[in-house]
Parts: sequence; structure tokens; C-alpha cells
Amino acid sequence: MNSRETHAAVPGALAPALAVEAELPAPALDAPKVSGRYIWLMVLAQFGVFVAFITPLAISLAIRVNQLAPTNQEYLGYITGAGALAVMVTSPFLGMVSDRTRTRIGRRRPFMIAGTLLGVISLLVMAYAPSVLILGAGWILAQLGWGQVLSNLQISTADRLPESQRGKVAGLTGFSTQVAPVFGVVIAGGFAADPLLLFMVPGVVGVLLVALFVLFVHEADSRGMVFSAKMTPASMLRNYLYNPSQYPDFSWNWLGRFFFYFGLTLNTTFSAFFFASRLGIPVEQVGGIIATLGGAGVLATTAGALGGGFLSDRLRRRRLFVLFGGLLMAAGMILMAFSSDLPLLIAGSLVTSMGIGMFSAVDQALLLDVLPEKATDAGRFMGITGFATSIPQSAAPLIAPIFLAIGAAGDQKNYTLLFVVAAGFVLLGGAVIMRIRSAR
Repeated sequence: MNSRETHAAVPGALAPALAVEAELPAPALDAPKVSGRYIWLMVLAQFGVFVAFITPLAISLAIRVNQLAPTNQEYLGYITGAGALAVMVTSPFLGMVSDRTRTRIGRRRPFMIAGTLLGVISLLVMAYAPSVLILGAGWILAQLGWGQVLSNLQISTADRLPESQRGKVAGLTGFSTQVAPVFGVVIAGGFAADPLLLFMVPGVVGVLLVALFVLFVHEADSRGMVFSAKMTPASMLRNYLYNPSQYPDFSWNWLGRFFFYFGLTLNTTFSAFFFASRLGIPVEQVGGIIATLGGAGVLATTAGALGGGFLSDRLRRRRLFVLFGGLLMAAGMILMAFSSDLPLLIAGSLVTSMGIGMFSAVDQALLLDVLPEKATDAGRFMGITGFATSIPQSAAPLIAPIFLAIGAAGDQKNYTLLFVVAAGFVLLGGAVIMRIRSAR
């Protein structure tokens, strides 16, 4: 691969990061252990964000699309894809701004506060949307708002976690963020007929739990930071790119995460319609079914996220756990793809939940192990990592209708093929992670 191809392969920076003259936090590898209070408030905050943010993706958006355009289910994919595209364009820029923010309350908390406010506005827009177009605009605002809260929470872990706690914290947050949508769907299922409560009740949970983190986790005053170069439009654009050969293990992690989220997005975007089709029930009644399946998967997700996270710290091995997580998730997707009754759907959901928990938790710890320039550019590289999530979330829903249409007759959709393709991508994601060399 020539240099031009290498540069184009992965978003990052060709030019070195802007120099920082002020004293910044030490790299996470040398950091002291964080307190239990930090860990649990981080877990609760990420749980709250996912309740507020992923509940619409899991069920609320599908209900609203079905209300506004009952004969055009594919609009759900267009809406979620547009939101992911907005995040893809803005995340690295906002990460760089976060790195260089100078306030009394630090670099990360201002973005958590602003993101929460925008997130609440987005929920109101989606609740009252009179058309699919306005519903899509609301989802874009949600991606920008709640996405910034989540991003800066994760950047905080890059700022502060030592290697010995990364698997544990990733396991706990991974478990909480997998359980959160189940909790959100349970709440939303009771308010399917009321658009305002459908979106705002999960949103209130998110606001309260993020507020606890912002209020009770101290972040150092960043007003004394001094930079040798100004951040200009040209420098920001350069820093959207990086040379993969300079940070090969970060690049392999990026690619593995890309494949994983591509498969996961194919699997989850149309879940409500998939369950309605397989069980022969209206979409409005799917919330309870998904909640039941999700509730049954709580123990599986716990075993995957906590077991994988804690063991990866203890054994000092990450890659094998990520690979095994991909294998489990792919197996669960295949089982669901060929299921036609509730018992088999439950079994597939349990296996999938365990795989998701293990892969996402341990890969998050692995990301912190290989993240470049943690002391000065954590926000920038976490933003670049966001491409590995946002590109699949943008592209997969747009591509999914192709698989759904292959071999389908009339109004039927080929969900079997969609889930098989999703399983292939997830498995490929686990295999790519094995190319990493600097972490075991």
C-alpha cells in the first residue's frame, strides 16, 4: 500500500498535533488508581446517557416512524444513518476543541453540560415531530447532544484511568450501557401512546445521572493551559487525518471496531420490525417483547462485560477476549436469523448479549491501551475512534435495505440474510483485533 492509500484508509492526522506548552495530565499508563466514587459515578452517567439516547434507537424511533409513515419502514434507516453522518463529521473537531478548552471546571465537563441541554431539546423535537423530516432532525440533534456527553465521559477515562483499572471500568460501563436500553425500553413500552413521555421519561433519567457526575467528580482548572499554536480551520482539517503506519495498533483497533459496529448496526437498526415480522405482531407491541428478551439477557451481558473486563485485567490479555466476544455474537445472530419462534429468539438473544458485552467492554479497555498521545490529544484520537462507530451507523442502515430486498416477495423483508451478513462483519471485527501487537 503506498503512502497515499495509507493516508486515505483511516481518518487521522498527517501533521503532528499542535504543541502544548502547559503542564497537562500525565498519560493514563502512569496515572494513580481512581477512586470508587469516580468509577461508580462514571458507570451511572454512561448508563443515564444510554437510557436517554439509545431508547429512541431501540424502540421510540420505530414507533414514531410507524405513526408518521406506516408504509415506509426504510425511513428508520435513513434517519439513523443521517444522525450517524452528522456525528462522523463533527466528532474529531469537537474532540480537538475539548482538548483545548480552558475553563474553571476543566476541559470535559463544559461539553457534558452543553450536550445534556442539547440532548433534552432533541427529545422534545422528536416527541412533537409532525413529519419524518423533523423526526430525523431531532435524531441528528440527539446524536450531537447526547453523543458529546458520552464522548467526553469516555475521554475522561482516557485522561485518568491507569492500565490496571481499564478492563474493570470498561466491563462495568459496558455492562451498564447494555442494560440501559433494556431499562429504557421497559419505560418506553408503557408510554407508546404518548410521544412526549415516550422520549422524555428516559431523558429525565439521563439528565439526573449525568448531573451527578458533573457535580461530584472534580476536574482540574484548565485556564492555565497555554498552546504554542492557534487552532485554525486548516490545522483542524489536518488533524482529522493521521498516518496509520505511525500508530499501527491503534489503526487495527479502529478497523476491528469498524467491522464490529457495522455488523451490530445491521443487527439492531431493524430489530423492532424483525421481531414484529417473526412473531406476527404489530410494531407497537414489540416494546414488551424486546424488553423481555433484553431482561433475559441481563445475566448474559453481565457475564460477558464484567467477566471479560475483569479477567482481561487479571490475565493482562485483551485480544482473545475480544475475538471470543465476536464469535459469541456472530453465533447468536445466526441463531436469531433462522429462528421463527420465541424460545429460539430468546436463546439467540442471550448468546448475542454475552458477545456484545464481552467485545465492547474489552475492546474499550484495549482502545485505552493503544490510544496515542493520551496526555495532549486524547479528545482528538477518541474523536477519530468515533469514525469507527459513526461511519457504520451511517452506512449500514443505508445498505441494509439492499439485503432486506434480496429474495423478498411482496411486502416481506429478508431479515435472515441481513442477520447472517451482520454476523459475518462482527466475526471479522474480532479477527482483525488479533493483528494488534503492543497489547496482549
